[in-house]
Amino acid sequence: MRIAFLLALLAGGVYYTYVAFIDLNFLTRTGRLGPGFFPRSVGVMIVLLTIWALVDALKEGREAATNAGLWRDVAMLMVLAIIYAVALRVFGGFVATVLYLAVTLSVLNRGRPLQNALLSILVPVAVYLLFDRVLNASMPPGLIDILPI
Repeated sequence: MRIAFLLALLAGGVYYTYVAFIDLNFLTRTGRLGPGFFPRSVGVMIVLLTIWALVDALKEGREAATNAGLWRDVAMLMVLAIIYAVALRVFGGFVATVLYLAVTLSVLNRGRPLQNALLSILVPVAVYLLFDRVLNASMPPGLIDILPI
């Protein structure tokens, strides 16, 4: 089942990357990074990491047994993702991402509160700096403006 999932993911990733390379420009006419920079980068990483995971799964040669605890984690992550989408609209990109990472990491990475706190703050700061400062694109605004970033 894992190999079939990875093959489907690889097909989707190859299609996504193909569209990013065909339809979106890497640079603008003025020489700045264009709308294709980020999708192309993400697409290439999706394809490379999926191939890596697929090779690893093929080397393993056996399917992993399903575990009920894993399905509970998947369902919980889906619920948290829906809550994140609502929080994104209400609180904006930065605050919603900090909250989402804090809650998700506290559930999935128990016993490491310092690491969880650092990741929940440093990752959104890095994303903010990438989008706002480097790519000159703003984070999604929220209905409630907690942090005027």
